[in-house]
Amino acid sequence: MAKVYYEKDADLKDLKGKTIAIIGFGSQGGAQSQCLKDSGLNVIVAEVEESPNWERAKKAGFKPVSADEAAKEGDIIQMLVPDELQARVYREIVAKHMKKGKTLMFSHGFNIHFHQILPPHDVDVIMVAPKGPGPMVRQMYEKGAGVPALIAIYQDPSKKAKKTALAYAKGIGATKAGVFETSFREETETDLFGEQAVLCGGCTALVKAGFETLVEAGYQPEMAYFECMHELKLIVDLMYENGIAGMRAAISNTAKYGDITVGPYLIDGSVKQKMKYVLDRIQNGMFAKEWITENQAGRPVFLALLKKDSQHMIEIVGEKLRSMMPWLGNR
Repeated sequence: MAKVYYEKDADLKDLKGKTIAIIGFGSQGGAQSQCLKDSGLNVIVAEVEESPNWERAKKAGFKPVSADEAAKEGDIIQMLVPDELQARVYREIVAKHMKKGKTLMFSHGFNIHFHQILPPHDVDVIMVAPKGPGPMVRQMYEKGAGVPALIAIYQDPSKKAKKTALAYAKGIGATKAGVFETSFREETETDLFGEQAVLCGGCTALVKAGFETLVEAGYQPEMAYFECMHELKLIVDLMYENGIAGMRAAISNTAKYGDITVGPYLIDGSVKQKMKYVLDRIQNGMFAKEWITENQAGRPVFLALLKKDSQHMIEIVGEKLRSMMPWLGNR
């Protein structure tokens, strides 16, 4: 079982006198920097000048600077630009400022684990990864609560890396919920697997397959959308709040019987074997190599597949039906 840390295990004094440089004021960067600032810590924010996030940072009370200036001034440099940009930003801007005694930090281990970023051996390298989107991290902090987080230590020449990670986690409110100790390898590989096999890849493919099956059988696409896409939120919310057993307690016996008898027929041993193959590709670096090469080539396959899926009937029908739902945002 993972080691879990709470408020009593972390001390903000471990960051006293330190300057935390947040590289990127996106979803996580915006949330983490504001929480750290409200915790009384010294934070500087780096963004591209005059970009939307630059303006967001100014509205949040920061005076954004270039990544070069932030990396130069920061004692702790938190890399919160997108995964596919981190290696270039590090190589071209941050690397020259990584001096002995500094800390290089991440909220996802991809670029360290797959050796796209090679930090010098005399700097601490740590991870603090909230298990929730940036807006939720901020919202929970403002309510006096927190979102659970992961910490990991990759390099620890100072012998203070864990204290730094825990103090940072406390600064964003995570120790109020619980902070789990992991490794860069475990966080990266489980995160990629979850995204590909279940949360994104598996879920969207299952939804589309169900929708297509009903439409091809002659049912109206609107009915197929309601049953295979729209009502998914109800089930996911029930599982999110109460687990699988809690979800089953809230649905009809008919639905429950179909769940426990048909589910294992569809998601059978052959699917699990494919999941093992997906995990193997993540573990042996093949997925990372493919994604890195795709970005270097200008992302032709990525963009083509996104375009193809955006034109799927489920998107056309869904856009029409969602426009009839005033409770949804931005309507």
